[in-house]
Amino acid sequence: MNADVNGAAERPLIALAMGDPAGISPELAARLIVSPRLAAAARLVVIGDRRILEGGARVAGLSLDIDTVGEPAIGQALSPVLIDLRNLDPAAVTIGEATPAGGRFAIENFSFALRLAEARRVAAVCYTPLNKKAMRFAYPGYDDESRFIQELLQLAGRVKEFNVLHTVWNARVTSHVPLKDVAASLSREAILAEIRLTVDCLKQSGVETPRLLVAGLNPHAGDGGSFGMEEIEIISPAVDAAAAEGFDVSGPYPADTIFLTALRDGYHGVLTMYHDQGQIAMKLIGFDRGVTMLGGLPFPVCTPAHGTAYDIAGKGIANPLASEEAVMLAARMATAAAMRGRTA
Repeated sequence: MNADVNGAAERPLIALAMGDPAGISPELAARLIVSPRLAAAARLVVIGDRRILEGGARVAGLSLDIDTVGEPAIGQALSPVLIDLRNLDPAAVTIGEATPAGGRFAIENFSFALRLAEARRVAAVCYTPLNKKAMRFAYPGYDDESRFIQELLQLAGRVKEFNVLHTVWNARVTSHVPLKDVAASLSREAILAEIRLTVDCLKQSGVETPRLLVAGLNPHAGDGGSFGMEEIEIISPAVDAAAAEGFDVSGPYPADTIFLTALRDGYHGVLTMYHDQGQIAMKLIGFDRGVTMLGGLPFPVCTPAHGTAYDIAGKGIANPLASEEAVMLAARMATAAAMRGRTA
């Protein structure tokens, strides 16, 4: 592939792991490879199987010109390149169906990309959508990407999931837990730790002074204790402690209006207490633009916030905008990290 080499070496090298092959992931990967916007911001190293990638290109109506390279050569790449693992026969793919073969394919690609980042061969990892059912076929203990990364790379500490639109981030104190367990999972320490991590990740993305809002747990943020005491006993003390540490944070606010306030008044982040409290709002605000970013890792990991979209797989109509935004966020964070490293 020919490429404009001017400044190419300054663009961060990002591993793009191909996700579930039965959904829109192959189509999205093909669309990202030919995106002029991404070419100006990053150098992609696609991890997967050329046969699956070319199938995605056919669905998208694209003709790909991408070189296959070995791992040692990726640092010299000036334009998108492919590490072809040859790990899935297209005949084994049933469009719109989660299978063990698809799960193994996604697990292998994702693991390979993470290992590249662990070895500092790439600056960030992105991946097209995964299917949790298929992933569990291949990795029975699979819960979510955060836990998988921690187990694969044997990392300690907090790895948390953020949902990101261009104007606002959503963090959450609890994530993939039953709703009945949320209240018991809240603590002053957990909320304070999440505020610290959110501020740190926002700074890594280029926000110099992050401003945060914190949601309550109960209707009307408890209404002075009328509908629950968590706001008084847990959430408010955590917010006060964060403010005492110098963070620009306030709350708790009712969850049904907090995103309106954040968007209207230019806040950078909203900390919610549980998964759907923020997810529903963020997806209504910008489903086609939302990004999931995993924070607390030594390198950025980003993916579109939507799923594998089995219902439209193979139709050539998948919208690549959220996937593009994921790569752009990873590129910004990787570039900022490189600049910090040069000035340290």
